[in-house]
Amino acid sequence: MRRIRMPDTTTKESPATVSKGLQAQKDLQLFYLFSTTLLSTMQLNKLLHLILSTLVCEENSLFCRAMLFLYNQKTNTLQGMLGICRKSTDGLQLVDADPSNPLSGYWDLDEEAMASQRQSDFCTTVRETRIDLAEGCQIVSHVVDERRLYRVEDAQCVKCQKCDFISRFGINSFAAVPLVTRNNLVGIIIVDNPFKNQPITDQQLQILQLFANQAGMAIENTRLYRDIEEAHAELRDARQRLIHGAHLAAIGEMAASISHELKTPLITIGGFAARLGRMLPENTSQRHCLDTIISESHRLERLLGDILTFSRKPTICYQECDLAEIVRSCLADYALALEERNIRLKSVIPSGPCIVLGDSSQLKQVCINLIVNAQEAVGKDGSLDVVLSTAEERGKTCAIVSFSDSGGGIPEDVITKIFTPFFTTKRHGTGLGLAIVNRIIQNHDGVLKVNNVAAGAEFRVILPLASRV
Repeated sequence: MRRIRMPDTTTKESPATVSKGLQAQKDLQLFYLFSTTLLSTMQLNKLLHLILSTLVCEENSLFCRAMLFLYNQKTNTLQGMLGICRKSTDGLQLVDADPSNPLSGYWDLDEEAMASQRQSDFCTTVRETRIDLAEGCQIVSHVVDERRLYRVEDAQCVKCQKCDFISRFGINSFAAVPLVTRNNLVGIIIVDNPFKNQPITDQQLQILQLFANQAGMAIENTRLYRDIEEAHAELRDARQRLIHGAHLAAIGEMAASISHELKTPLITIGGFAARLGRMLPENTSQRHCLDTIISESHRLERLLGDILTFSRKPTICYQECDLAEIVRSCLADYALALEERNIRLKSVIPSGPCIVLGDSSQLKQVCINLIVNAQEAVGKDGSLDVVLSTAEERGKTCAIVSFSDSGGGIPEDVITKIFTPFFTTKRHGTGLGLAIVNRIIQNHDGVLKVNNVAAGAEFRVILPLASRV
């Protein structure tokens, strides 16, 4: 029986078709690695290193060098930030790759590898490069203005005299692609192949464009993540401040209650001690003990009074007050005390009224506290200058009262803390005097400033003048 040979119906693919299929598979694997790598970190600095490293690493064989320039819209310039060449990508490692699955893994860089890239001569040259888009490379300017990829052959730029960009980096031909996030230009990436002197192919340009689009989105995601982290940190700090404020409020209420309960028996103790003191002769040990009891009870009374004043919610009776008259009255009350300490008082107060809107009793308390504070700082044999003037401050016409003493000034490490409640450098101070003064001034829409002058310190009370209709 004769055997019949059946025709072969299987089709054999041509070498060109097989090559295209392998190239498509390779491109797919490359795009997968690009995507997973760009999503592997939320650190902007590391992301920029990964973007350039994946473009020039040996495994991809795309380009030999990559440069990143960030765009400054205000100055219309590009500032070099990072430059990586192929020999600087030794630290780029493929992580979590499955040999049986081509679509797996991602590239990663450690801190040591990134530090090595930043310290390279090429990166240093890039960071020292600044391109003025108004006067520099016109091709790069087109990339920025039109926000599209450009490929530049050597014939176009090698004879250009407008910038030294080509000669600086020894470029023959290059491609520049913009990094865009939400229609905002972040910068541009410039790639070239100077070592192998190979032209940039159309396929490489397509890969570069697709990669730049993904890189722009990755940068935007990183920035959004950073903004969320900062907002979360601010919310966390605000919550801690609210909790701390609630604790302080509770402590303040308790302190006010205790101070109120202690003040009455202290006054009684001081009163009885004073009566006993009048019955005892001078220069006796018993009289000395009673004098100590009297002075300490008075000091505790002042401390409790300051605590009550600071802890209570202030009530301000706003009305027109003559600040000049308030200052004159306070200086007259303390003129004798200053004279006894041999403190020279010099005051410059206009003869006319200086009308502000506020509570006259609280403003008088401000002046008294600042006079007493200056008196204690000077001690003896010094000076106190008080000047009342008007000037423009914060867009308003304001009254300014300055208290300048010759007490030697305030140390720089202390001057920022003097308005903090309970902070004091005095042996028997409460640390509430200046805090109370500062709060009163703030409640009057004013400002209390302090600075050191030649001989001592100067406190300036700035209050807006009352507007007259």
